Amino acid sequence: MSDEAPWLVVGLGNPGKEYAGNRHNVGFMVADLLASRTGGKFGRAKRAATEVAEGRLGFGGPKLILLKPLTYMNLSGAPVVALAQFFKVPVTQVIAVHDELDVPFGEVRAKRGGGEGGHNGLRSMSKSLASKEYARVRFGIGRPPGRQEPADYVLSDFAAAERKELDFLIDRAADVTEAIVQHGVEWAQNRYHGV
Repeated sequence: MSDEAPWLVVGLGNPGKEYAGNRHNVGFMVADLLASRTGGKFGRAKRAATEVAEGRLGFGGPKLILLKPLTYMNLSGAPVVALAQFFKVPVTQVIAVHDELDVPFGEVRAKRGGGEGGHNGLRSMSKSLASKEYARVRFGIGRPPGRQEPADYVLSDFAAAERKELDFLIDRAADVTEAIVQHGVEWAQNRYHGV
């Protein structure tokens, strides 16, 4: 890991108020919390269709570039690669924070590389970065109930019972993200999986 290069944390979501509370937008929610924790403030980037905030983990700690693409989920990769190139961030220091159908609600998991599991934001990132070896913070939303289509499920808001736990889980996802930056994916897995 490079001490000089910042970390690029990509909160995946869709822009617009109508999507703000959707399951698909937990990446934006976690990015907002990380910005408040690190003293960053989101503003529109000049070089890419994205909102960007910069901050540090603690005094003199690692620099974070927080990114919320404004291109809609399936086109997230272009602003990610533009910012990664501009800030000279290696793909191993890119972290995607995203909703995950294959993880039960209430669980947050860390991972490096692997497939996209049908997630259009991850698919776009992998294609644009020409690599799957970025880290992921997988925010479990579980599978849709009954016969509801996954596409409709991810674009619906969290249920009332889920909203009672949502702030705690967003906090947990921010903790996992910080743990990856400070200690690596494997450490974060050992610390947070199964908790």
